[in-house]
Amino acid sequence: MGASLLRLHFHDCFVQGCDASVLLSNTATFTGEQSAFPNVNSLRGFDVIENIKAKLESLCPGVVSCADIVAVAARDSVVALGGTTWQVHLGRRDSTTASLSDANSDLPSPFLDLNGLVAAFQKKGFTVDEMVALSGAHTIGKARCSLFRTRIYNESNINPLFAKSLQENCPLIGGDDNLSPIDTTTPNFFDSAYYRNLINKKGLFHSDQQLFNGDSTNQKVLEYATNPLLFRLDFGNAMIKMGNLSPLTSTQGQIRKICSRVN
Repeated sequence: MGASLLRLHFHDCFVQGCDASVLLSNTATFTGEQSAFPNVNSLRGFDVIENIKAKLESLCPGVVSCADIVAVAARDSVVALGGTTWQVHLGRRDSTTASLSDANSDLPSPFLDLNGLVAAFQKKGFTVDEMVALSGAHTIGKARCSLFRTRIYNESNINPLFAKSLQENCPLIGGDDNLSPIDTTTPNFFDSAYYRNLINKKGLFHSDQQLFNGDSTNQKVLEYATNPLLFRLDFGNAMIKMGNLSPLTSTQGQIRKICSRVN
């Protein structure tokens, strides 16, 4: 669940900013971000956020936003899995809208090449080094077969034994929703094994392996693979920056009573 909450925060902030727009459910007249290709059948943790919100509303109604809950839950989930901590700035408010089109266009695809990844992160104000640090979130979590099938059957910059082991759970046809850990080394621990995997050509997504494929990001991957403390520091700082992406404050938006719908 820790990986799900971290991903939820990321997929929220990368669209309209950290405004809990990703939590809004579809209605008869509204299609939200959960239906976007990067989110559908992929995001988890909505029930956890709703349970936290319900308890907070009973104690101090109308005070803590869903956006702040998502941000804090992401940080605490990383800490619970042995990762670093960082200061979560509070005071965000919740949006009354969501954008399916922005979710489809702005969230980085697992099929992107390096130039596409750089462009996606630069659009949100992140440097290339910050992109490499934030990609380390893939040290936890699982992915559906449909998101990495092309890589394990068709690409050459992949460890053959690694590819074969994944093919057992991800057949060429069918099994689209079968899951594999993104970091097969320490899937339930937040560490820098993700980068060591890349060096050994064991990146699960095409986009993962692009970070160590003979280009400009190779050096930073090597640094994080050999210096876990540097990764922890840089990841925490990048998460602070991400949590500050276009928040709604003051009288903007609202404090939703239920995170899945507007008041």
